[in-house]
Amino acid sequence: MAAVLLIALDAANFTLALLLVTLGLVIIFGLMNVINMAHGELFLLGAYTVVLVQRRGGSFWLALLLAPLALAVAGLLIEELVIRHVYRRFIDTILATWGLSISLKQAVVVVFGPAAHQVENPLPQTVTILSTLYPGYRLFIMAVAVLLALGTFLLFYRTRLGLVARAVIANRPMAASLGLNTRRMDRMTFAFGAALAGLAGAVMAPLMSVDPQMGVGFLIPAFLSILVGGTGSLLGTVLGTTLIASAGTVVASVWTQIAAQLVVFGLAIVVIRLFPRGLTGGRRG
Repeated sequence: MAAVLLIALDAANFTLALLLVTLGLVIIFGLMNVINMAHGELFLLGAYTVVLVQRRGGSFWLALLLAPLALAVAGLLIEELVIRHVYRRFIDTILATWGLSISLKQAVVVVFGPAAHQVENPLPQTVTILSTLYPGYRLFIMAVAVLLALGTFLLFYRTRLGLVARAVIANRPMAASLGLNTRRMDRMTFAFGAALAGLAGAVMAPLMSVDPQMGVGFLIPAFLSILVGGTGSLLGTVLGTTLIASAGTVVASVWTQIAAQLVVFGLAIVVIRLFPRGLTGGRRG
């Protein structure tokens, strides 16, 4: 029983951590039709923000507040300098963001070096759940992810800003013809997606080796989650993330990490074959 509960908690932890990354990615793709290959590096920069702040004598909690703000500013600059020049050129956005990801990764190596960095766990205490000990910081990550996911849903479905965003997603030319500022919405969207990635990187830094390759481990599962759940729905993102993360965690716990990756890719292929538009997009006729 204890082993089952531990696997369930680990699956929930990875699901919610992955959701932080996937939300920003799907918002950028859904609103701007941009496949951001540099999203993993935005996650990476969030983690290195923690390293930088702690090097300057700041606390982890200060870094956790600064990371999304710093990445939001970085997102605005990236959108202005790179992304806005390749709108409506789908393949070019992939190439441009791929080149950006390489540049950001090399910039991190130049500034911080290629070696891995460790961030001290700010909550080393354990919590007893049904007679099973579980790390308190992992529970904190789960709480942050739930609150942020709920906040994102409320923003998109209960505010005027969310209504404007959904109008742009549904029909950009019509939204522009009605006087909505789609250019401003693009800037805000990319900044928001970058901030989510930065927060995800910062909050995951104490549990990972902070190195220039850490973003790749979350980028691929995030893309698979979007494809499985559906590109046009936040609910689909949650479903896809839950399926991908849970399957990977459960298989890895009873078998091997390599087997888990094979199962996840196989599951994604089957779902995409049966549901080309994702689980929320309808079954193949």
